[in-house]
Amino acid sequence: MIEYIPAKTIITKTKSAEWFGADYNMNIYKGCCHGCIYCDSRSECYHIDHFEKVRAKEDSLRIIRDDLRRKVKKGVIHTGAMSDPYNPLEKELCLTRHALELIDAYEFGVSIATKGTLVARDTDILCSIQEHSPVICKITITTADDGLSAKVEPGAAVSSQRFQALAGLSERGIFAGILLMPVLPFIEDNEENINAIIKRASECGCRFIYPAFGMTLRQNQRDYYYEMLNRIFPGENLVGKYRKRFGESYECRSPKAAKLYRMLGKECEKRGILYKMKDIIHAYKKNYGDKQLNFLDMI
Repeated sequence: MIEYIPAKTIITKTKSAEWFGADYNMNIYKGCCHGCIYCDSRSECYHIDHFEKVRAKEDSLRIIRDDLRRKVKKGVIHTGAMSDPYNPLEKELCLTRHALELIDAYEFGVSIATKGTLVARDTDILCSIQEHSPVICKITITTADDGLSAKVEPGAAVSSQRFQALAGLSERGIFAGILLMPVLPFIEDNEENINAIIKRASECGCRFIYPAFGMTLRQNQRDYYYEMLNRIFPGENLVGKYRKRFGESYECRSPKAAKLYRMLGKECEKRGILYKMKDIIHAYKKNYGDKQLNFLDMI
């Protein structure tokens, strides 16, 4: 049975619009059941107890409606920063879907980040929002191999299903693409994997791929990740490689990051796929007037 937690507000102002040009954040759920072995949200600094348990914010739709009514300035609302808006509970609760209906009614834009294929269910509302405001959908894919994605993201849909969702969004004219992050060092950071993702993205009509070749590790998250590496990849001594290369560093950049970024840039340009943040923001906002382009004015 779903557990509800209290909330006073849900739509909050972002500190900056650098992340895909979003002006506001919205998290209807707390926690995530994808079980991704690398998830930074396990870190102590976020103070989230029982992160694997998904909870919904009580009376969320009324709060969202009131938040939207109080906003003086229209803008793009991002969802998916700390909890996936398309977790399995969403199929029955439809809180994200109804929130999108409110966003549409109040004529805001939306930026979605998810690993959930259920986002394709709401294409009708996204198309309606796109008639008056910017819409961008980002689906996280870090490996083209279903077997590997099932190991590192055991509670999420496998990569092939996420590619199918992207194809469905693109076919309806939604500005959709891939969050290629985190790319796990010594596991996913190879040319074969990155090329396979680019090829599939092109076939699915993706408009962009935004990469980060590496990951972050801190506090108890590092301990959990290393435990899972030993369990999932026994005998490969991946933990030893991480400790030798990164020590206790927070930022664990792939040793191949520069080479992979150059390769990705070359391949994306050949296929007309965007990969730079400034270009992605400009492309999905370009038909919506100056009021939606405030981020571009600052760079």
